[in-house]
Amino acid sequence: MAGGVGARFWPYSRNSRPKQFLDFLGTGRSLLQMTYDRMIKLVPKENILIVTNKTYRDMVLEQLPLVTARQVLLEPARRNTAPCIAYAAARVYAANKNGVMVVVPSDHLITKEDEFVEAAAKGLDFVTNHDAILTLGITPSRPETGYGYIQAGQEVENGIRKVKTFTEKPNAELAKVFMESGEFYWNSGMFFWSVKTIRNAFRKFLPDTFAKFEMGHAFMGTDSEQAFIDEYFPSCQKISIDYGVMEHATNTHVLFGDFGWSDLGTWGSLHDVLPKDEDNNAKPKGKSLCYDSKGNIVVVPKGKIAVVQGLENYVVVDSDNALLICRMEEEQRIRQFVNDVSLMENGEEFI
Repeated sequence: MAGGVGARFWPYSRNSRPKQFLDFLGTGRSLLQMTYDRMIKLVPKENILIVTNKTYRDMVLEQLPLVTARQVLLEPARRNTAPCIAYAAARVYAANKNGVMVVVPSDHLITKEDEFVEAAAKGLDFVTNHDAILTLGITPSRPETGYGYIQAGQEVENGIRKVKTFTEKPNAELAKVFMESGEFYWNSGMFFWSVKTIRNAFRKFLPDTFAKFEMGHAFMGTDSEQAFIDEYFPSCQKISIDYGVMEHATNTHVLFGDFGWSDLGTWGSLHDVLPKDEDNNAKPKGKSLCYDSKGNIVVVPKGKIAVVQGLENYVVVDSDNALLICRMEEEQRIRQFVNDVSLMENGEEFI
């Protein structure tokens, strides 16, 4: 999945070039490229599908030269993850009615790739042999309100456990209770299922979306596919797979893994994985000097320097024509900031 705008990483991530296409970590590879590198260890490269917005088609093909244009599924509108996944499932089902799928976001960081590939192979094997929805679970390190939480039940086999409850993005008080209980885990946002299982889930929980793609079955993989998608995809319900399916399904399972996962969904999560100075300040881009300052992340363009004094746990980002200074504990408000900027006169040029 590579169609998001990365609004929470504004102003470094912009509509014209969102975070999945950026090299956040200085590796020489974008997050999308790192995800692709990881997945070709697990599945044949010709079986990888990239679902993205039509705007980003050329960027995907530029960054992933081994991917053909037919492997890039183009969304004409942003409708969240459920329609995105329904589209990919329809394409897979048209090619192989007994296919299995692994769904991964393009903007996650995984530092222990061998451990990830081992866990993912176990997950694919499980859903090949069971009518099950499987997600990878992560031990929480903080009461994060931006993730879904999984309460695990009894073990089914080989470390895979039934899900007792699935709660998407709890408030801060509930997230703290979840973390302190020791019974809950973060949902990584990576999913495994057979194409038959996920189609049945859409049929049951999101019937309108299912009906649209069922109607377009004959067009999947043909020259008429894009015309069908352009006409019907924008009318799909805008909803995440978490709210649309995961919170309702009863055949959900979880496999816990320690593979150095980070969502990289916020500046705070990036701060967690970056090298820091003796005062816990991260400076991934540009030059900066920090005085009497702790726990900040400071990002400036090449050729600039930032001097920061007296700040603690702040996000300071200077990128192109925009400057953000925000408390890290309130960075969930960045989406609101971006929306407010867009409503200003000529505001679109800043986002």
